Amino acid sequence: MTVADRPAPLVELGMAMGMLQRRDGHPVFSPWRRRVARSLPRTAHPILQLVSPLGAGPLFLDPPSGDLEEGMDQVLSTPRAQARAELRRMCAIDRPLTPWVRHLAERDRDAWQILGLAVRTGHASVIAEAWPRIEAGFHAETAWRSRVLARQGLHAALTGLAPSVRWRGSTLEAASPRDLDLTLRGRGIVLHPSLFWADRLLAAPLPDGRLLLIYPAVTPLPLRETSTPADPLTALVGSTRAQAFRLLVRQHTTTDLARELAVSPAAASMQAKVLREAGLIASQRDGKAMWHWCTPLGLDLLAREGTSPNGTRPGPGSDTRRFDSDPHRRGGRRPGGR
Repeated sequence: MTVADRPAPLVELGMAMGMLQRRDGHPVFSPWRRRVARSLPRTAHPILQLVSPLGAGPLFLDPPSGDLEEGMDQVLSTPRAQARAELRRMCAIDRPLTPWVRHLAERDRDAWQILGLAVRTGHASVIAEAWPRIEAGFHAETAWRSRVLARQGLHAALTGLAPSVRWRGSTLEAASPRDLDLTLRGRGIVLHPSLFWADRLLAAPLPDGRLLLIYPAVTPLPLRETSTPADPLTALVGSTRAQAFRLLVRQHTTTDLARELAVSPAAASMQAKVLREAGLIASQRDGKAMWHWCTPLGLDLLAREGTSPNGTRPGPGSDTRRFDSDPHRRGGRRPGGR
């Protein structure tokens, strides 16, 4: 099992469009939903015909690429047979079979141009401005989750993804919008947190046979958007050092750190030295480069910063999804149809 190394803009867009349609509990997202509903361009509304409030969406709509243009190319080059099968599956779950959806299934050129415009305007309206916070939250979450995996093992890492997840022997069970059995056959799992999702564990097969598990990040985006009059970490260590500390949930060289902070390498080295002496980061030389990263103590401090427990629960009437796995194997990555 592995953890995804970067967020995917179209995965987050799909999750956001699902969450936007929710009218149940998830009060953390209520102000965000009202704001996005007012500002979402009409040209982005066709996406809502494809993505369910349950989090399900056609596999072709949200490839896990970390690059928007690469993802768009994958969406728009979807073969007709795959598009038809995925749209039929979504209509069987809860999506309306509108004339536009029929035209998509037939690979009508105008219909796919409407889809391309919808994805681009949806991304620009919902994802683009929030992307720095999405990246920061994603890397903080995956750093913490990787530590759980390394310290406590596969079973603990997976059962901590959502309240409904449990093991029965070598079978992982989780509440799901629909009943589905997926057998890994030793090919592995990729964990992918979403900052826009706050419900059941979602799953999709990756092209290489691995299984992508999308789960709600412990700290969703609306909590990261909340501004406070004073930042305790900044008050404690200063703004530049706090920024450096947060960046080091991922490994950086001194040169990388200087570039991110817009300071000289000597100034970045000094910031790292103070954080290292406080036990918050570790450093190691590799040839001419000095690499820096957060220690467990540093990750604990960042995890406590603005973090609230995930209180989601499976809804009534939820089915059970089973995944056969080998806890001794590792692998990982791709979302979509969930």
